[in-house]
Amino acid sequence: MEHPGQPRVCAAGEAVELAPRDPDPSVDYEWSVATAPSGSRAELGDEPVQWFEPDVPGRYLLRLTDGRTTHDLTVRAFAEGTAPSADAGRSGGVAAGGSEQAEQPGEQFDSGGAVGSATHAGVDDDGEEPERPRVQLETVVDDEEVRIHAKLAPASTRRVEFLLDDRDDLDESDVTVEGRTLTIERAVLGDRARVYAVPLTDDAYGVPDAVDVRRSPSDGERGSDPDTGRWTVTVDRPYDPPSWALDSTIYEVYVRTFADADPERSQFAAIRERLDDLDELGIDTLWLTPVLQHDGAPHGYNITDFFAIASDLGDREEYRALIEAAHDRDIRVLFDLVCNHSARDHPFFQDAYGDPDSPYRSWYEWQESGEPGTYFDWELIANFDFSTLAVRRHLLDVVDEWAPLVDGFRCDMAWAVPDGFWREVHDRVKAHDSEFFLLDETIPYIPDFQGGLFDMHFDSTTAFCLREVGDGNKRAEEILDAVDERRRVGFPDHASFMLYHENHDEPRYLASYGEDAAFAAAGALATLPGAPMVYAGQETGQLGKRDRLDYENAREDLTEHYRRLLALRDEHPALRHRADLSRVDYDVRAGRDDDIVAYRREAADGEAVVVALNFGGGVAEIGVDPAVGGDDLVTGAAVGTDDGAVTVDDVVVVPIRE
Repeated sequence: MEHPGQPRVCAAGEAVELAPRDPDPSVDYEWSVATAPSGSRAELGDEPVQWFEPDVPGRYLLRLTDGRTTHDLTVRAFAEGTAPSADAGRSGGVAAGGSEQAEQPGEQFDSGGAVGSATHAGVDDDGEEPERPRVQLETVVDDEEVRIHAKLAPASTRRVEFLLDDRDDLDESDVTVEGRTLTIERAVLGDRARVYAVPLTDDAYGVPDAVDVRRSPSDGERGSDPDTGRWTVTVDRPYDPPSWALDSTIYEVYVRTFADADPERSQFAAIRERLDDLDELGIDTLWLTPVLQHDGAPHGYNITDFFAIASDLGDREEYRALIEAAHDRDIRVLFDLVCNHSARDHPFFQDAYGDPDSPYRSWYEWQESGEPGTYFDWELIANFDFSTLAVRRHLLDVVDEWAPLVDGFRCDMAWAVPDGFWREVHDRVKAHDSEFFLLDETIPYIPDFQGGLFDMHFDSTTAFCLREVGDGNKRAEEILDAVDERRRVGFPDHASFMLYHENHDEPRYLASYGEDAAFAAAGALATLPGAPMVYAGQETGQLGKRDRLDYENAREDLTEHYRRLLALRDEHPALRHRADLSRVDYDVRAGRDDDIVAYRREAADGEAVVVALNFGGGVAEIGVDPAVGGDDLVTGAAVGTDDGAVTVDDVVVVPIRE
């Protein structure tokens, strides 16, 4: 029996899911409350998977046993009411999840925030709601000790609480805490010490950060430093994304319409033949929509066999050949992992439907009507019941089946699956490959998914804002408010995001909002902080969201626009994910004010640029402070005017003069 994982954080009155990891459905597991704060009457039931609700603040020690092994798990409950509210991004709202219906964006996507008029001041709006506390851990190792310092934000975040992992041979008596710094003497450091930090204000707790301190190796003098004779200490940041993924350029392939229909070759083979084009475009990460056996719906999200490749796409060897061909071009591949549901045509559901005595009856959620649980009246799928150990076992076996073949998972409908399951998936895949990548589809995004669940998040807030700007319902400057929303709802500074403005569930941006907005929106994807995602056909002018791609009539001007933008992002550190984004003062001298926005990006090495976007027709002219160069880095064209302004057709990127 594996340990149930890292300490849990919640507020009193907020439920925490408990489940044995790597479960054996034939084993009897038992949870109990070993210790609880004074005054607590919180109890646990008899089920192996259950929800524990602390009733008073404090630390709880919960115990899990299978009759042979016992594990303890800490649950830290903060004051009632300190949990983030749903509108602060804690729990999901509408999400598409790849089913036949697309999401309908609602008020929960609204980034809000007022903006200026024709003259734009580079300051944040003082009237926005308070930011949720954030933390990032910084570690220093010297000859005597390991110091872990909590960097807190915003200024109102004045406290931090450290938690130790119950799995490690490190007690609270082995560490000292002074203010925002926890110190471990090297003399007491065991093989491993996982340390967590929770940022706090009087009103809220924030997303924890973590460091993983290891004494390596643990089997003799080979691990000692030859100069000091001491063990070598390494520090990892398990909540950071893999280095390759942070600045990746993702390309979504809707697998059944990406290539020409040809009965003489498989879809996998046809996709493989297009890899050189994607490489030339600047793509380094390929997200394939589901490739498993399904019920016939072309999107593939209604799965009937989680261990078999879809026969209409090819076989397992052809799938493997596609992955290997992508790897030959330094393109990584993401597997679209569906865990929330199966198709109703799945043989397990067929056995369970209408038969209360079926061994698979407990695998699914059921309504009082006798119909399966589902979302949004989707009639072809049935939600799994994660309180059943056999379901968790089955899906973990699915993870084990496909993870070794690919570089990461795009996790479908992540918001609909219990957090505890995703934590287990995270730890499971990272234990075998620390560079394995987990991308969550959650709309709207959930900051707490940053705390040991996923590496990168769909930035649905910015996506919705880009579409609203294209539709004329928002001002272009509100794009910056949308990016700022990440921080306000509580994502820490080390969180990472996938930028997009269309996918297989959204109408095409070009078809919906026209050419002017589409060219500007491409500029936003390549110049804002995040990993840009291009949906197949977006770069060629495709108008139907799931139609077979029309390569004969591809728009080379749009393709070249994307090619230049993606290359520019790769060439300039100032446009990378971790480069600073800030507002600049600018005035619109020609053009429609609502269609135009300018901002500054600056890299740690000092490189700085100003980006200007024009979502409207015609050529805009804006005066920008600070002073900028006169040549556009995207096209090489001269865009500076005699009076210090720049002209903007759709997007310009100009260097800041020293």
